[in-house]
Amino acid sequence: MARRWTVEEEQERRIELQSLYVEANGTIDEVGRLLKIAPQTVFDRLRRLGIPTCREKKEFVNNQRKDIVIPANRTKNLAELFGILLGDGHVDHFQVFVNLGNKELEYAHHVCRVMHRLFGKRPRISTRAAGHRDVYLGSTIITSWLYQEGLVRNKVQSQVDAPHWIYEDKAFIASFLRGFFDTDGSVYKLRFGIQVSFCNKSIPLLVSLQTMLRTLGYTPSRISGSNLYLTRRSDVKRFFAEIRPANPKHVRRYAEIIRRVGTQAVNEDAL
Repeated sequence: MARRWTVEEEQERRIELQSLYVEANGTIDEVGRLLKIAPQTVFDRLRRLGIPTCREKKEFVNNQRKDIVIPANRTKNLAELFGILLGDGHVDHFQVFVNLGNKELEYAHHVCRVMHRLFGKRPRISTRAAGHRDVYLGSTIITSWLYQEGLVRNKVQSQVDAPHWIYEDKAFIASFLRGFFDTDGSVYKLRFGIQVSFCNKSIPLLVSLQTMLRTLGYTPSRISGSNLYLTRRSDVKRFFAEIRPANPKHVRRYAEIIRRVGTQAVNEDAL
C-alpha cells in the first residue's frame, strides 16, 4: 500500500501540478513525461488534489491561453527581459524562470513587472531553501516564442548569443545591459578603485557584451575566462548613471563602495 503524503508533500504536488497542467497549459501526457510518471498517475493526482481536468474550466481558447499576449514590437522592456533571461534565466518547455538570490526580493518584483508588461500575465515568485527566489511564468505560447527568438534550454552548451536586433537602437543596448548586469553582474571595490564585472560561460555572449559596451562609449577589458570588466572609475560612474541598474542589491553596493572610496581618498590626502 502506498505511503500517505504528508501535508508538505501534498502542497508541493499541488503547486507542481497547478503550475504545469493549469498555468502552463500542458497536457496530461506532457506533464507525465516531465515528471517521469504515467499519464494515469497524473490524472489520479489531479483528481486526488481536486484540480479540475475539464478543458472548459482552463484558461485557454483553441488550446491557447486567452490571458497571454506576445509582444508585437521590439521595445526597451523586451531588450531588458532578454538581458535578464540570458543572465540568470531559464526557458523549458512549459515555463520561463528567473533564478535570484536570497537578498533580491525587491528585484524579483521588478522582474515580475517587466514580464507582466510584456506578456499581460503577472508571474509568480517562489522561495527555495535559504530564501532564494524564483520568478516564473507558465505558458507554452511564451516559451515557444522565446525559442523562436533565439533563446535555448542550455545556454552554456549552445553558446547562446544576444539577438541581433538589440543593436538596432542604443536604448535597446542600454536596456539589455541593465537586465544582464542586474542578474549576472557585480560591482566591488579594488584596492585602488572600483570595478564592474559581467560573468557568463557563453563566449559569444561575452563578446557581444563587449561590443555593446564599446558601442556606448565604454572601455571594457579583454575577456578573461568567463568575465568581462569595466575598471575605469569614469566608466563605472557613467554605467550607474546611464544604464541605471534596477537591482537594489547592486545600487546599494555601489553607493557603499563610493562612500568608502571617498573616505579613503580623504584619508590619503591627509597623509
